[in-house]
Amino acid sequence: MPRVSVIMGIYNTNNETLVKPAIDSILNQTYTDFEFIICDDGSNDGTLELVRKITNHDSRVKIIENITNKGLASTLNNCLEISKGDYIARMDADDISLPHRLEKQVEFLDNNLEYDLVGCNAVLFDENGDWGYRRTEEYPKRNHFLFGTPFIHPSILIRSATIKEMNGYKVAKETLRCEDYELFMRLYSKEKKGYNLQEHLFKFRENQEAYNRRKLKFRLDEAKVRYRGFKMLDLMPIGLIYTIKPLIVGLVPQKVLAFLRQER
Repeated sequence: MPRVSVIMGIYNTNNETLVKPAIDSILNQTYTDFEFIICDDGSNDGTLELVRKITNHDSRVKIIENITNKGLASTLNNCLEISKGDYIARMDADDISLPHRLEKQVEFLDNNLEYDLVGCNAVLFDENGDWGYRRTEEYPKRNHFLFGTPFIHPSILIRSATIKEMNGYKVAKETLRCEDYELFMRLYSKEKKGYNLQEHLFKFRENQEAYNRRKLKFRLDEAKVRYRGFKMLDLMPIGLIYTIKPLIVGLVPQKVLAFLRQER
């Protein structure tokens, strides 16, 4: 039985220059006692065939597929259903895990039983290379969720028993773009606790296109997730101010947001 189950959802990412480095970064980890479950979410552009070609040499990889596109939350839940590891590691199809990521995260959770999940800091990069860093809060508390999720979702390692106790990710319209935010707030509402290693063990792809995808309708959904999450975390009434934050941000020109993010 593998100690770690790495779960990844893929959808219409038929680009070997993106997918292969992401997959290889897991297969080449210094920690090797894992299974790698990849679920194709109804791709129609040859993504599934590409992933099979990239991974057919490694027996640790298990590929499953959705017949139709169901979204990331449902896709990850499908991975969770067949996972066998004591820990669940997230991974996205266009990011990169640095070689010691799993080794250091497993060591942390093995030695710190009071924590349910662990994340890390990240290097920000795009098609032109590394351009910045994202520092995470070392000891996330409930009030940190007012400002956004304190964890970088594809960088986390979480106890399998914990995420399955929560029944995995919530599948709903409003969680389509923030299934991780909703899950983490739900975890904290049940007195679960997370930690972020203050090392850059992950490379997170972030570029101008990411800002362009943040349409107002998704900001409305995020506001709903925030409102419900803040109520669960007893962050009201101050949480009302932060509930409307995504709506305000959604009205700010994308070029301004990109400029501000790079300045930070």
